[in-house]
Amino acid sequence: MSASLKRASRPLRRQLLRGGALLALLACGAGQGWAQPAASPTVWRMATEYPASAMPGEGLATFAEEVKKRTAGAIEVKPSFDASAGVKSAQMPAAVKEGRLEGVDAFGGALGAVDPLFLLSSLPFVATSVESAQRLAELARADYARAFEAQGQHLLYVTPWPPTGLWSRNPVATLPDLRALSVRTYDETSTEVMHAAGAQATSLSFADAMPRLKDGSVNAVLSSGDGGAGRKLWDYLPNFTAIGYAMPLSFTTINAAAYAALPGALRAAVDAAAQATEQQQWARLGTRLEENAARMRANGVTIQASPAAAVQQALREAGAGAVTAWRARVGSERAGVLDAFMRNERAAR
Repeated sequence: MSASLKRASRPLRRQLLRGGALLALLACGAGQGWAQPAASPTVWRMATEYPASAMPGEGLATFAEEVKKRTAGAIEVKPSFDASAGVKSAQMPAAVKEGRLEGVDAFGGALGAVDPLFLLSSLPFVATSVESAQRLAELARADYARAFEAQGQHLLYVTPWPPTGLWSRNPVATLPDLRALSVRTYDETSTEVMHAAGAQATSLSFADAMPRLKDGSVNAVLSSGDGGAGRKLWDYLPNFTAIGYAMPLSFTTINAAAYAALPGALRAAVDAAAQATEQQQWARLGTRLEENAARMRANGVTIQASPAAAVQQALREAGAGAVTAWRARVGSERAGVLDAFMRNERAAR
């Protein structure tokens, strides 16, 4: 038995060794020319805590279709949505390591305790356009991949989120309005930023935030129009302030031992499926912002496209301190990717 299989959990080993199905498939063809599907496909259970209609959910569904097509059914991806697998983003690395899931789509901000590098994409006011967010993701891809390898996971693709804004029960037009917020944040950095700006802030998954919205103990949510639409935040929070906070990433990964144990041609097919999925995810953003805005307005949301200057200044000043703290936490060498990004952005202006 190979070293990679020995490292895999027992449930994964049973799947990978079942009946020699993948080897039989290789004998029938290679690359895109699979002659027939495996008699007993390898099943990958892959979970996200977000709805099927949100960007991560659409990505998982696309990846499942791409894998099925490119492997002729030799690998079957079974996605689950809305945390129905009982696992939230912060718990997903452990779930993969323990073999409870083969793969996951986890929100990067929730993985800060695993490795602070995963907080990069959600640093405030760093990459706030689709183009700049994509450039930062491409610059950091190798660093992300190494960080996941250290956790026993193989990075498949990333999913970008639309720009993070501020959903609130009441309009946020003044500094007192900002300081009156009890806001759900989505990672350590955003919690620090909102605290520094004067609001009360608690980092919560969406699953944990919804009961707090219902009982009134949370009166604001830091999220994109996409995340808000997926959870129908307009039922509780009819105001959205487009503060342009960040365009964070979710990461889709698979157990590294399971990936390494695949025959080369199947690995190539999985890689092609992941690449096609990521391309579609970035392309979706082209229409996503307008679609979200139209849906929000149709459900009675007032969108403040130009935040009050005092509010924006307070958030940016708080954000600058959070970026400095992140640099110190990851160290100068690993912060180099942010330095390279900032240099490139200045040169492009």
